[in-house]
Amino acid sequence: MATTSRPDALTFEVADLIGRVVTQYHIEYEQAAARQSLTGAQAKVLRLLALEPIPMRRLAEKLQCEPSNVTGIVDRLESRGLVERRPDPHDRRVKLAAATEEGASTMHQLRESLNSAQEPLARLSGQERETLRDLLRRMLGEEAGTPDEYRELSLSTVPGTP
Repeated sequence: MATTSRPDALTFEVADLIGRVVTQYHIEYEQAAARQSLTGAQAKVLRLLALEPIPMRRLAEKLQCEPSNVTGIVDRLESRGLVERRPDPHDRRVKLAAATEEGASTMHQLRESLNSAQEPLARLSGQERETLRDLLRRMLGEEAGTPDEYRELSLSTVPGTP
C-alpha cells in the first residue's frame, strides 16, 4: 500500500499566509467596489476590460464562469455607461466588451482606493515583488515574467485625462 507524505509545518504556514493575504485583498476589493457602487463581480469585469477590449466568451473564460453570467454583468455595466459592446474589427460576428472612458476612470479610482492590498506589497523591494510574482506564477504552472496586459497598466494615467 502506497503512503503519501503529509505536508510539513512550513507548507501549512505558507498556505495559511497566502490564504490570509488573499482574504484581506478580497475584503478590501469588495469594499472598494461598493464605494464605486459596483458589486465584486462587476469590478472584476471592469478591471479586465480596462486593460483591453475582450470578446464576451474570452471574458467568461478569464472569470471562469458561464457566458450567460458575463452577459448580465456587462448589461448592468453598460446601462451605467461604464462598458460598451462593439464589433471585433477582425471578425464582425464577435462582440467585444470594452471599458468606456468613464469605466476606465471608475476602475482607476477603485485601484487607487485599494490601500491595504497595495500596502503589504509596498513593504517589499522591486526585486522581492518580482521574485514573489515569479514564485506565484510557478505555483500556478505559468511562465515567469510580466504578461503584456500588465506592462501596459499604469495607475497614474486615466484615459481622457492629461
